[in-house]
Amino acid sequence: MMFRTRFAPSPTGPLHLGHAYSALLAHDTARQKNGEFLLRIDDLDQSRARVHWEQQIYDDLRWLGISWDSPVRRQSEHFEDYAAALNQLREKNLTFECQCSRRDIETAANAPQEGVPDFGPDGRIYPGTCRTLALSSNKTTCTRLNMKAACSTGLPASFIETGLDQTSSQEVNIDDLIATVGDVVLARREMTASYHLSVVIDDAACGVSHVIRGHDLFDATRIHVLLQSLLGLSTPEYHHHRLIRDEDGKRLAKRDDARAIAKYRAEGATPQDIRAMVGL
Repeated sequence: MMFRTRFAPSPTGPLHLGHAYSALLAHDTARQKNGEFLLRIDDLDQSRARVHWEQQIYDDLRWLGISWDSPVRRQSEHFEDYAAALNQLREKNLTFECQCSRRDIETAANAPQEGVPDFGPDGRIYPGTCRTLALSSNKTTCTRLNMKAACSTGLPASFIETGLDQTSSQEVNIDDLIATVGDVVLARREMTASYHLSVVIDDAACGVSHVIRGHDLFDATRIHVLLQSLLGLSTPEYHHHRLIRDEDGKRLAKRDDARAIAKYRAEGATPQDIRAMVGL
């Protein structure tokens, strides 16, 4: 199998040092393996995506010395792929429509069960309010995965992790998925698919064999591996790398313009300076 990895930024702000580290690591690894490095633009949220940010992504990556294979995949051009996957899960009776607002979920979570966490990799753990209701999709806020039904299918779920300073097989515990992840959102009224569903479809469509991304997404991998199993897709190997943090130990965000690649470029930094800053 061809070694193929990718970098998938959202065009909603400037790329910062954390993005540079992730992109360079994925790019360099692919080239060292004589494989392919792909670029995907995660512009699923059209309300926040901007053309000028997308163009700056291309400019910043080229300046860093990063080249990519094949055409760039833009999520906004593949809504039909996500809708088809969602329908596949619906036909298996693994989804339900939800009419809860964020405030409804917060209210229902005011009295959490003892020993059950409030938050998981998909945010506030959904209390299951609409799971047994028969709601019309045109009157609901989102479509959710029925985690209990999904976990009852008996599909094996595991993945190879090569980050975290070790190579190991990570088993996805079904009970943990139900208790600490819950009924994740698969699509919202204003968006064809959630991040979790779209990233699984995108990686499979592009034949990504190795996903290299930040450690902040390690817990979400359980969701992705489960969806891959449910949709009959292969599971790539995963490498979750360390995060680039500021002086206070907080991971960088797009609002942290002070560490934007474009700002360093404007101040006269070189691509090698950026590599040194992120420890490559």
